[in-house]
Amino acid sequence: MFVAIVDVSLKEEKIPEFKTWITETNNVLSKFDGFVSRRLLEGEDGSKRIMVEFENIDLFRKMHQSPEHQNFHNELGTFMEKPPQRQFYHVVAE
Repeated sequence: MFVAIVDVSLKEEKIPEFKTWITETNNVLSKFDGFVSRRLLEGEDGSKRIMVEFENIDLFRKMHQSPEHQNFHNELGTFMEKPPQRQFYHVVAE
């Protein structure tokens, strides 16, 4: 399993719209081979992170190069105060 954790700094007034956007775009992502889940997380301090799970890194990269992902990336900027920070992980034990 491959996991991407994306720290996002959202414009406060865009948070409700962003939550809807996550749900709507998950419907598109769910059609990609290897997609497991994508969730918006909120820390106790109010910080936001997106957790994306794919079966493996190759299928994640394939999705990442798609026109759909490019559209998501373009839309994402409208919600952000600053660029997202990404970290990538491989699940090594369960």
